[in-house]
Amino acid sequence: MRWGLNVLALVLGLCGTAVQAAVATIQDVANRKVTLDLPAKRILLGFYIEDYFAVGGDASFERLVGMSRGWFVKSRPAAWSQYVAQKPMLQQVPDVGNVQDQTFSIEKVLATKPDVVVLAEWQYKALGSDLVRLENAGIPVVVIDYNAQTLERHLASTKILGALTGKPQRAQRIAGEYQQAVTLIQQRIAKAQLPQPRIYIELGDKGPTEYSYTYGKNMWGAMADLVGGNNVAEPFIKTWGAINPEQLLASKPEVILIAGYENVLNPTAMQMGLGIDARSAAQRLAGFTQRSGWSDLPAVKNKRVYGVYHGATRSIMDLALLQYMAKSLYPTLFKDLDPQASYLGFYRNYLPIRPEGTFMLGLDSK
Repeated sequence: MRWGLNVLALVLGLCGTAVQAAVATIQDVANRKVTLDLPAKRILLGFYIEDYFAVGGDASFERLVGMSRGWFVKSRPAAWSQYVAQKPMLQQVPDVGNVQDQTFSIEKVLATKPDVVVLAEWQYKALGSDLVRLENAGIPVVVIDYNAQTLERHLASTKILGALTGKPQRAQRIAGEYQQAVTLIQQRIAKAQLPQPRIYIELGDKGPTEYSYTYGKNMWGAMADLVGGNNVAEPFIKTWGAINPEQLLASKPEVILIAGYENVLNPTAMQMGLGIDARSAAQRLAGFTQRSGWSDLPAVKNKRVYGVYHGATRSIMDLALLQYMAKSLYPTLFKDLDPQASYLGFYRNYLPIRPEGTFMLGLDSK
């Protein structure tokens, strides 16, 4: 399915000139046609905070009248603190609760008087009939989706954010850079005609003693598919869940990625992100290689076990992780790629904060 924008009254953002609001129709990733004034002056955001900021630029902070910020603040507190330091008005933006823990409040949404509510597709599906109240109030809902981790939805969601914020050219530039980089990876792999390396990815939030989420056809699983990896969890896990350890051992992955956040509760959990020391992260990563039976896995024998930052997934910013995954799978094909530089460069180009920390590393990192 092709998602796009059908502008009824005005072409937006020509040559960087001031954009006047006009009635337009967009088609979101749920294939819904939504008519609203564009660019929207008052936006309520359900998810994908950094994508919204990156696409919308400085004006996006002023347009934000409400947000569901619990997940971001809880899992990525250092990033949130940096954003608030740069844009203090964020601290005053009303929090409307979280869909995940069923605290999302339609009453709070209505109180912010938004021109549009932007939701992740999983939020839209979870809220279901509750959204009728927004429709009855004349508040349009637009659905985007980076969770699927597909090229098509990443590009479509980015362009939709560009239309909503009045930054279609900026959105096109970001989407174009992403598409070009993914195409380069895929073309090199196709040309080389090498066997697909077997890969296993796990969110390491429970530490080595307990297997946590791995991914089938979405998120990390979809990312592995994009860059030519043979995801060993896909036959056993549809979306996400823990794999049976015996199934993993029998699959003999050649590459293993353990993902982590900054804010972890388990003292042995994988910890990655802003302010995280590389030596500490490498020690935690090494702990996973001590699991029963893992010493016989090709990935462990050949030291092809890597830590990655889970906070950079479900975003147009995950390009750096795709590059790192491709480089881990096919090291001879991607010696020229610098995923860390890609990740930090995105912030320099499109966002007001300058993160420092550990976002990707191998067992031998110091």
